[in-house]
Amino acid sequence: MNSREITLWLDGRWYDALSRQLKGETVEDKLNEHLDELINALIPDTEYSRISQEIWQEEQENKQAQEAARRFAVFHVTEDGGDTYFVAEENLEMLQVAARLRSYLRKPPENSPARFTGMFSRGEKISREQFNDYVSERLENTGRVTGAFDIDLDSGRFNALHIMDGWQCFRIRDVSSAAYYANKRAYTSLEERWKVFLNHLDGKQLTQEIEPGYLTGSRMLRTGDISFSGDIEQNENLLEFYLDTAFDVDKVFGTHVCTDENDDWLNIYANYDMEHRRVCDTLEVFLVHGDGSEQDYKYCLSEEEQALLLPKMEDYCQQQTGMSLADYSAQCMAEDMAPPIGPAM
Repeated sequence: MNSREITLWLDGRWYDALSRQLKGETVEDKLNEHLDELINALIPDTEYSRISQEIWQEEQENKQAQEAARRFAVFHVTEDGGDTYFVAEENLEMLQVAARLRSYLRKPPENSPARFTGMFSRGEKISREQFNDYVSERLENTGRVTGAFDIDLDSGRFNALHIMDGWQCFRIRDVSSAAYYANKRAYTSLEERWKVFLNHLDGKQLTQEIEPGYLTGSRMLRTGDISFSGDIEQNENLLEFYLDTAFDVDKVFGTHVCTDENDDWLNIYANYDMEHRRVCDTLEVFLVHGDGSEQDYKYCLSEEEQALLLPKMEDYCQQQTGMSLADYSAQCMAEDMAPPIGPAM
């Protein structure tokens, strides 16, 4: 726009006196009003219309240019039973969103916003219809929508829209863990971070986007059922214990694997929450079919079952690591909190 600055000198005493008389307005506001009156009074109608149209056209072109230059990501976030659709005016792709989600999940509550949406200072709510429109634009690859994400914190699912392959679903904990390894080393190039990030997600894409079903059988876990094998794996703030299946799993979980009629089996994991120092209230149960396909389920643990698992975890941790659960948890969490190291020489 071809604008000119007009400089007007006025004795400060006149300016102060005028300001005292103008209620709710400034001297500059009044001068602009008089300037508009002057334009309306002296400029012929045809010329006034021509200039007005030129100014309007320039403003529209500027708005279109600004809109075309926008770079933003769109989100559908489910948290605590509520749904929020919003746009974040930032150039965000999956790696950056994963890192921000990890930060939100791992910071102490007093240092985090009440909702994940609070992690985006330039976020603005939109409707579901607007979200769907932006998803379509993302698939068209116009360049404006840098990412579209459907994140369900309640079910632990992270969906990211890929331009060529559509929606891809991962467990939040897998995405968070991949972001941790991608950003673990300081001074690593963005290209290398992406490589590490994608390598850690390789093979972890979910084919089902629904919440795993819950299993239930005819009896509860007993102390004699509980034994562990394999390594104790760390996953975020959890320690995973592989639960042996030497007991009658069909009676506990209501499955049908203790039979010669199929070649199915179960992989079962019990988790220990290192931050809260307690056994998690669900088991993760993976039903593996003879053809190699897999279905994931959960099993709700009663307080009695959690109480049975804790001393077994304590003994197994001592056996495997030579440390108590509390000490081993503290060591794992201290390693996570350690500052990133520089690139290898």
